[in-house]
Amino acid sequence: MKQNDQAGIIYTAFSYFLWGILPIYWKWLNHVSAYEILANRIFWSFWFMLLFLFVSIRWKDFSLYLKTSLTKKKQLFALLLASLLISTNWFIYIWAVNSNQMVEASLGYYINPLVSVLLGVFILKESLSKAQMVSFGLAAIGVLILTISYGDFPWIAIGLAFSFGLYGLAKKLIQVESSIGLTLETLTIAPVSLLYLGYMYNEGSMSLFHVSLGTDLLLMGAGAVTAIPLLFFSKGAQQIPLYMVGFLQYIAPTLTLILGIWVYNETFSFTHLISFMFIWLALTIFTASRVQYARKRRREARLSA
Repeated sequence: MKQNDQAGIIYTAFSYFLWGILPIYWKWLNHVSAYEILANRIFWSFWFMLLFLFVSIRWKDFSLYLKTSLTKKKQLFALLLASLLISTNWFIYIWAVNSNQMVEASLGYYINPLVSVLLGVFILKESLSKAQMVSFGLAAIGVLILTISYGDFPWIAIGLAFSFGLYGLAKKLIQVESSIGLTLETLTIAPVSLLYLGYMYNEGSMSLFHVSLGTDLLLMGAGAVTAIPLLFFSKGAQQIPLYMVGFLQYIAPTLTLILGIWVYNETFSFTHLISFMFIWLALTIFTASRVQYARKRRREARLSA
């Protein structure tokens, strides 16, 4: 394995590790409403990313892209859509963690790769392989088992999977480096978060600067814990094949699932196990087919070189 590949795997795996243990951070803020946590996450992420761009001498790139995007309606629409979708995804996840539904949240990120491919089929008119069709069928059975057994549709899992999948499609239209993209997305929605914090302040219900120093630091630190994994991911994913990124992405929901069951004592019944087994089998087939396809493409590229 090349040195760049090894470094890429380490950076990418570490980013997913950080995303996987992120629920611990939100649990420390479970005395704060999910709405206020989200508003702070957006607001402080924007300022953290501005500082990062300034320190990393990326300010000119950001300014240039901002000027060009303002003149393109398609880019502006995609930017606004991406901002709304990632904000929705963040809110659902924070709310799920702090309402003791981490198991279902992990399910959402397990099925997200399958949902992303499904969106590609319906929106981008991409074709499905046989392995992908089998994977979708197995995953659908897993979700159906949960729905029938508990009489309640797993809207948290589906909401997380589709909001993040649609976010990925919107990002295809923006086509910008991830750190600049996150800065633009938080810039777009930051005024709304600031207005909401102002509303909470007037209502006397704001936790920021009104509860404790620890709470203040955690809320302001939400920007850093949002941006740092993304920066590691951006650095690592550029150095390794896409199929390897797809394989490593299961680190995050697995850690979240482990935390939910063994640290925060959430319910994981036999029905959950059966449902997850169908989904894990679907992901195994899906990932194996992606790896095989990537290897085939690499062999073809070597032969044609």
